[in-house]
Amino acid sequence: MQGTIIENLSGKKLSVLVILLIIAQIVCFLIGGLIAPTPASSQNILGTPCKVVSVNGSYDENTWFYSRGEGSCTSVDMHHFTLDTQQAYQVVYTFQMPVPRNSMQLDYSRWQQNLIGVLQVDISYTSQIEIAPRTKITLDARLAYRNKGDADNAWKPYAASVVERILDCSIDKPLEHYNYNCSVMPLFELGSLYHDYYLLNIRLPSDLDKNQGLGHVVDLWLTAINQNGGFTKVWVSLKTIYFPIVLGVLAWYWRRVYMLSRSPALLEYMLLALGSALTFLNLPLEYLTLAYDMPFMLLLGDIRQGVFYATLLSFWLVFAGEHLMEGEQTNSLKCYWRHLSAVGTGCLSLFVFDMCERGVQLRNPFYSIWVTDLGTKLAVSFQNYFVAEGQWKWDEDLQLEMTSAFFTGVYGMWNIYIIALLCLYAPSHKQWPIEPSGKYNRNIYIYFLLYRMSLKFGITHPEQIERTELSRKVAILTKFSLLYLLRMVMPNFRDILYKRK
Repeated sequence: MQGTIIENLSGKKLSVLVILLIIAQIVCFLIGGLIAPTPASSQNILGTPCKVVSVNGSYDENTWFYSRGEGSCTSVDMHHFTLDTQQAYQVVYTFQMPVPRNSMQLDYSRWQQNLIGVLQVDISYTSQIEIAPRTKITLDARLAYRNKGDADNAWKPYAASVVERILDCSIDKPLEHYNYNCSVMPLFELGSLYHDYYLLNIRLPSDLDKNQGLGHVVDLWLTAINQNGGFTKVWVSLKTIYFPIVLGVLAWYWRRVYMLSRSPALLEYMLLALGSALTFLNLPLEYLTLAYDMPFMLLLGDIRQGVFYATLLSFWLVFAGEHLMEGEQTNSLKCYWRHLSAVGTGCLSLFVFDMCERGVQLRNPFYSIWVTDLGTKLAVSFQNYFVAEGQWKWDEDLQLEMTSAFFTGVYGMWNIYIIALLCLYAPSHKQWPIEPSGKYNRNIYIYFLLYRMSLKFGITHPEQIERTELSRKVAILTKFSLLYLLRMVMPNFRDILYKRK
């Protein structure tokens, strides 16, 4: 594009601008590394085996079992059970979240945004039953919630499902009462933490086709992973800062483009779309989760990121094409349809994939597409990455949270990059683009006619017409046209006019 700010900017001003952008980028990294805590934290919760009071071999499925508070269940010793069938029907494992810390009852905050549950099973080895390396386990899981001020037994149902997972177990020394080394399994994922307390009840049903050959289950461990509220506050603060800045720069950019005497070019439209996608990404919708239960925030966040990255890839394709392609520029997306189709197909595939998991999880938090061996390992590795990331210690007093610095740094990088594009590729007021089209072409034609007619009628300074407004030029041209027609009809019209004066 001709006539942009970057073409008319001096080297000194450009150097100052680049230095300011680099400083802003460093500040974004330092905010995440020094101010923000780790993005996620976890709690390991040992399931409490509760005794089930059954009537005629069955129990009330609407009964909730919890380990703390008034009316808590009666815990049992799992080593007293000799048969798996007795264990299955007489025990419900309960997990009450969050667990107390230093004898202080904790509660979840809405700033923590989401909750992920990962389950691990401890199975004792016995020579009577040797489990296979890959065993299918069936879980009857129910999730409930309550808030501050509610009674200890006022648990309200949230979700329930009977799910199947693959259990991968091995043992180094097959000795009695030694535990197998079993892999962890993704269990549930909540897109919002709107309530204060959560309760998970798990029963292991034992039928002819369920949990056969599972062995003697001793303990169940639940790892509850939630986003840190402090990190969310820093993240939303960055969005709150960048949202009005990008919106203001975008409005300034489009105003300068709109003031041109030509229609906007394709690259200018793509910059507008890129800035709009970033503005949509920067919109701090997390504030709404403090007042409303919005379990679709994870899905909405994925959609916003997908729109931004799809627009960014499309802009890069058009930008490279406008500068590298040979031949005349058509100023249309039609010549890029092959490249943009590839981007659209990839983004659409990721959207369908995301809807298959997060979309279903809006109705059933226990649903997971990562139930295969490879999928389970990928999911658990991804979750462990956010939990077990290390701190880089530079000296005795300074600790740098690398994961938080990475998130805030990358987020700031995209904002700074697009702000720089909007500023540097905006039309310059010093040198406007010259294109023989539109209003500019009409202005040249009008000025040419005015110049010729001014010479015919004896105007001594025709260059003054150039500084006349367009409406004034049209009026003068109309007047001169009438005079020219009268002169053609009456050749002595000029002499008559001067005699009257």
